[in-house]
Formats: sequence, structure tokens, C-alpha cells
Amino acid sequence: MSARAPARPDHAAAPQRARGFGYIGLLILVAIMSIGLAATGELWHTAMKREKEQELLFVGGQFRRAIEQFYANTPGKARRYPLNLEELLRDPRYPGTRRYLRKIYRDPMTGGAEWGLVTGPNGEIFGVYSQSEEVPLKQAGFRPAERQFEGKTKYSEWVFMPLLR
Repeated sequence: MSARAPARPDHAAAPQRARGFGYIGLLILVAIMSIGLAATGELWHTAMKREKEQELLFVGGQFRRAIEQFYANTPGKARRYPLNLEELLRDPRYPGTRRYLRKIYRDPMTGGAEWGLVTGPNGEIFGVYSQSEEVPLKQAGFRPAERQFEGKTKYSEWVFMPLLR
């Protein structure tokens, strides 16, 4: 009698084949997680952009009011606008300290301290705007002082200037 190894039953080969299905399942799971992370990243990016837009509207409103107050508080009859943004921090026309802004705000859209300026023929500043060329998310539903921003295609078209002139 010769000693023969017992034949392998067919069910022993089944786990070998099942490993391929497990690998495919893992790949599908990774793909689903990647799609979920991409969607979450897009939502986060949109939320951050909306927050920056709100900050731009706030900061622009602060500049608008400061320029308006500077103009309205001109001593004497010859009213004038500021010649630079620093005049909004300390009005040089008065001997004491008169402030219309506490600081020169950074542009929330670009992150820089540089603003686009709307200037007159004598260099006076009538308004400010962001230098960002990005497309705004907000296209409608602005407050009355900002209605002119509706339908604008770039943040640089959102010009903050007093309504009086």
C-alpha cells in the first residue's frame, strides 16, 4: 500500500478565490470615501468663500462710512475726501485725534493690505474695492446700500463708496 496524500476537498480552494472579491470591495470603499472627501472639500471651500464675502461686505461698509464721515466732518465750507487711507486713521485737519477707522483692514478676498482705490482728479479717495478677479457667489439679496453689486461678475466690481457726492 502506498501512502497517498488525501485529495484536497474543493471547499479549500474557495477562500483563495474570495480574496479577489475582498480586494475589489476595498477598492470600491476607497473610491466611495474619495468621492465623499471631495464633496466635503467642495462644501468647505464654498463655506469659506461665503464667509470671506461677508467679511468683504463688512469691511467695505466700514470704509464707505469712514470716507463719508471724513467728507461730512470737513471743517469750514470746502469739503474734501481723504487723500490716502491713513487719513481715515487720524484726520490731519484737526489738532486732536479724530478717527474714522481704527485700522486699515486687509482685503479678505486677496489676503493683502492693498485695496483698489477710486480716486478723483486731485488724488482724493472716493471709494475702495477688492482687487480680486474671482467670481462672487452672492449675486442677489444685497442690502440697499449694496444693491449695485447685484449681477457683478468679479469682486473687483464691488466698489464701496459713499452715496453722497
